[in-house]
Amino acid sequence: MRWLPGPRAAARARRAEAKYLPTGRFVTVGGGRVHAHVEGTGPDVVLIHGANGNTRDWSFDVIPRLAGRYRLIAMDRPGMGYSDRVTRGFVDSPAQQADRLRAAAAALGAEKPIVVGHSYGGAIALAWALDHPDALSALVLLGAASNPWRGGLGWLYAVNSSRLGGATLVPLISAYGTYDYAQTVLDRIFAPQRPPPGYDDYVGIGLVLRPDTLRANARQVNGLKPHVRAMVPRYPGIRVPTEIVHGTEDRVVPLWIHGEPLSRQIPTARLTRLGGIGHMPHHNAPAAVDAAIDRAATRAGLR
Repeated sequence: MRWLPGPRAAARARRAEAKYLPTGRFVTVGGGRVHAHVEGTGPDVVLIHGANGNTRDWSFDVIPRLAGRYRLIAMDRPGMGYSDRVTRGFVDSPAQQADRLRAAAAALGAEKPIVVGHSYGGAIALAWALDHPDALSALVLLGAASNPWRGGLGWLYAVNSSRLGGATLVPLISAYGTYDYAQTVLDRIFAPQRPPPGYDDYVGIGLVLRPDTLRANARQVNGLKPHVRAMVPRYPGIRVPTEIVHGTEDRVVPLWIHGEPLSRQIPTARLTRLGGIGHMPHHNAPAAVDAAIDRAATRAGLR
């Protein structure tokens, strides 16, 4: 029976969870658990990871860099890492995810944090600012998905996000997907840079390959565009200090589609273009990202 995708995928998921244990605590809000890694002292900063991610993306090197001057709260987004999904429906919207994470942050004592969002997490951070404008002090957006784009995201996202694909192809990928392929995907996300040494093992690729996580991620990403399109007309209403950091060589969330228009749509936005940097500036341009967070804190009167 080991060749069957269901049992094999479940066994691989158990091994991944045994190897990559939760690094933080659990907060129950709105009927579900949120896994949060909390570390450091100072003004509260919430860190929201992107697609296919978890808190380990932040705790690898960002949190160690900043824990001396901020209280950092990295949370697994609903359906990712060790956090529960918000609904039993087909997909959790950016607004639903933002509401769940905002409630978890408040339960941890962060009533008006600086909210940092990377990639898909940037859309969540924007939804937070739009729907809960009094529940944050500033925004920092790193390679954030913020505006609609042309076309789709490829056949794999389309199939994995469907009910049929979620029931058939996802278990096969989870059961038989190789870590070499996962490494290739990771290299593509970091391009033209490379992942820092040790990142691939630390971040827990096995957690990403769990069936429920693969399904949730595919549905969230494939369903993002209409939510972003609906948010765009509301961006001029964002009034908190906003720092946008975007690599000029980002081919995952291109600067000219997302960061540059967003810098004109939010009245308080300041855009930092990172020449030659790809989609992972918090790892590949750490000084620029840290400086953006510092500027946001200063602009918000927190430093």
